[in-house]
Amino acid sequence: MLELLNGEQWQRWIPVPIRMVVGAGFMAHGWAKWSRGPAAFAELLKQAHVPLPLANAWLVTVLEIFGGLALLMGAFVTIVSVPLILSMLGAMFTVNIKYGFSAVNTIGLTPEGPKFGPPGYEINLLYIVGLVALILGGAGPLSIDALRSRRRRRHLRVAA
Repeated sequence: MLELLNGEQWQRWIPVPIRMVVGAGFMAHGWAKWSRGPAAFAELLKQAHVPLPLANAWLVTVLEIFGGLALLMGAFVTIVSVPLILSMLGAMFTVNIKYGFSAVNTIGLTPEGPKFGPPGYEINLLYIVGLVALILGGAGPLSIDALRSRRRRRHLRVAA
């Protein structure tokens, strides 16, 4: 049974769930910024001393929505991963790093349940690792990148 699951024929599918989860995650975070308004996100960036907070709020919001969508579709995965990694590094070093590693910081217990503090940089690292895996492993099958690659190979065979 393990040989069946670990066979080489399945290895090309490794990027697909990574792409789906990372893409959906970026879209969800971008949509949250959009729905509250990028100006609200700009206030957080201003407190973190990020230059041009409103411009950067718009940039990050649009990047997360459309970058996440590109990942979901498997389109230009390597290209779109680079600015997403830079965005995660920016968030990690300006906001999350001061709260430590853990994404779940329990700071107390109330009668209603646990009380959580700001998240650390764990999630940033997970997104970065997922994006690096996609850069190294490609978008996988069922992606626009795979379709473009097949068309390019077919075109080169015809031309040769």
